[in-house]
Amino acid sequence: MSNARTLAAVRAFHTAIYVVMVAAIIVVLYAGITGHAGGLLWIALALLTIESVVFLGNGMKCPLTALAVRYGADKGYAFDTFLPENVTRHTFRFFGSLMVFGLLLLVLRWIRVIS
Repeated sequence: MSNARTLAAVRAFHTAIYVVMVAAIIVVLYAGITGHAGGLLWIALALLTIESVVFLGNGMKCPLTALAVRYGADKGYAFDTFLPENVTRHTFRFFGSLMVFGLLLLVLRWIRVIS
C-alpha cells in the first residue's frame, strides 16, 4: 500500500475513533444529567478509560498522530483526521471539559449528592 493510501486509512480510522469518543462523552454527559444508566453507559465509560490510558501512556499525544506524520501528513490541527480544523482545534479543552463534567455528575449521582 502506498503512503498516500496508508495515510488515508490512518486518517479514516482516527476520524472514526474521534466520532465514537465524542459519542461516548455525550452518553456519559447524558447519564450524568438524567441519571439514566445502562449498558451503553458502561461501554462509553470503558471506551473513555481505554482512550485516556492510551493518551496518557503516550505522553499526552495520540499515537495515531505520529503514525499520520510517518506516512506523510502535514503538521497542523486537522492533518490526522478528515475533520476540519475548526472542529479539532479545541478538542481536548472542549470535550475533555464535557467528559470531566459528565463524570463529576455521575459520581455525584452515585454517592447520592444529587438525584
